[in-house]
Amino acid sequence: MQEIKKRDVQVIPIGVDTLIIRSRTWDRLKFEVEYSLQKGTTANSYLIQADKIALIDPPGESFTEIYLEALQKRLDLKKLDYVILGHVNPNRIITLKALLELAPEITFVTSNPGAIALRSTFQDRELKIIVIRGEETLDLGKGHDLRFIPTPSPRWPDELCTYDPQTQILYTDKLFGAHVCGDQVFDEGWIMLSEDRRFYYDCLHASQAKQVETALDKLADLTVKLYAPGHGPLVRYSLKELTQLYREWNQQQKSQDITVTLIYASAYGNTATIATAIAKGITKAGVAVELINCEFTEPAEIQAAIEKSAGFIIGSPTLGGHAPTQIQTALGTILSTAAKTQLAGVFGSYGWSGEAVDMIEGKLRDAGYRFGFEPIRAKFKPTDAILQECKEAGTDFAQTLKKAKKAAVPRQGVSDSQIDRTEQAVGRIVGSLCVLTAKRGEVASAMLASWVTQATFNPPGLTVSVAKDRAVESLTHTGDKFVLNILREGKELRKHFLKPFGPGEDRFAGVATQEAGNGCYILDDALAYLECSVQNRMECGDHWVVYATVENGKVLHPEGVTAVHHRKSGSHY
Repeated sequence: MQEIKKRDVQVIPIGVDTLIIRSRTWDRLKFEVEYSLQKGTTANSYLIQADKIALIDPPGESFTEIYLEALQKRLDLKKLDYVILGHVNPNRIITLKALLELAPEITFVTSNPGAIALRSTFQDRELKIIVIRGEETLDLGKGHDLRFIPTPSPRWPDELCTYDPQTQILYTDKLFGAHVCGDQVFDEGWIMLSEDRRFYYDCLHASQAKQVETALDKLADLTVKLYAPGHGPLVRYSLKELTQLYREWNQQQKSQDITVTLIYASAYGNTATIATAIAKGITKAGVAVELINCEFTEPAEIQAAIEKSAGFIIGSPTLGGHAPTQIQTALGTILSTAAKTQLAGVFGSYGWSGEAVDMIEGKLRDAGYRFGFEPIRAKFKPTDAILQECKEAGTDFAQTLKKAKKAAVPRQGVSDSQIDRTEQAVGRIVGSLCVLTAKRGEVASAMLASWVTQATFNPPGLTVSVAKDRAVESLTHTGDKFVLNILREGKELRKHFLKPFGPGEDRFAGVATQEAGNGCYILDDALAYLECSVQNRMECGDHWVVYATVENGKVLHPEGVTAVHHRKSGSHY
């Protein structure tokens, strides 16, 4: 049997004098929110060979060896003139060090924050750097007069897009990507990529929608035939559609009536990863996030964000037993600005100690703030389980704010409103009570569900409606597996799964289970179970409607009767 390749590199022409170097993996690279669907990824790098030779966005250390091997087959690296960096991060440094050993005379092209990061990393050598401070150009010859457009964001303050008028290719780095792996270089049949593109946006960009909108405006005047992102297929066939979708998704975030300010600093990227996970949990619950990297933000901007927010969350690494100076300054701004009615949250990462989180928590508690979740601490790089806890904490935080806002609005009398009569009528739709259990890697979750129905005979299939703010929602994407446990009359299992669970809490503690063939949990006391595989899903208002095919099933208690959920109102479960 032929062994399946886990990693390889493709080198393919995509324009005049231009190649894409696709480093591919079918494995998950690391613990990051945007990789959690585990569909693999491509790290896209680009080579322009004109009179001068430029390399755009070398990949991270996961691909360093195979990437350089493929590059050397195409190019004498001593002839390489420029390395253009859309952003600089610790993961990319290993590849840059290896490149400098092979081509010590290269000139880096990056934004000012990127140049600062490079010089800080390579303190033992003098680097050649062209610092891009505005929309500047670099002429490679043969018509490749590259134009640079800074597109900074809180997560990537050094972000830089590159436009080549010769090929009309826009190198977008973090914009317009997707984490999928396959042979498809371009986005033909792009509808099939919709779910992955939306997930990528929700993970990386929803919490910085304001900056993404500014970036789109900067890029709008360019004549573009191809988006060349840092990850996933190149965007040729859906240029207009994807750009418009980004604007629509941005508008959804900007139109929310509740906002949380999420402030952080990150020494090695770990605190930023936690911030991203918390932000993902908040935005999936229909609350906007103002993400602020306080290392690159003035106190006045932090103050303005706090003043318009319903709550704030602050995260910090611990460096030498202390929080960074920028975090201490931001905390002072918060204490002098935030009302005591605002909900608070604290998180952080650390190596050998975690004093920064304790210090921030103590000062906020002493000042009288309420906390939306218990402080989150991650030692070194956060695991999948911790990231799931972060997402759930963010969702709980958002739900608390939404409940408080709803409680402040007087409700109409039931008998006086046509809306209420309609809600009563909708509530007469009944469904069987089920518990959906799902598992991916080390993360497992469950939810009580009654919006379930058979959808197809051949293949046997069903639909289940999953609220966007449910913890299990992140485990119900296309390709995921779950078990639908159909409950019998009796209230014990129902009571267990009706109770609120804290972030990261084990949903199955004290419940008799067994493992299904697809790795998810069967509840021993269920009436019957169905092993299901998600085929696709559709966004419907505040829910996702998930269609799954049934691959196996069994009645566990033939004498039992299916539990049915009767409601008096269609406005809640």
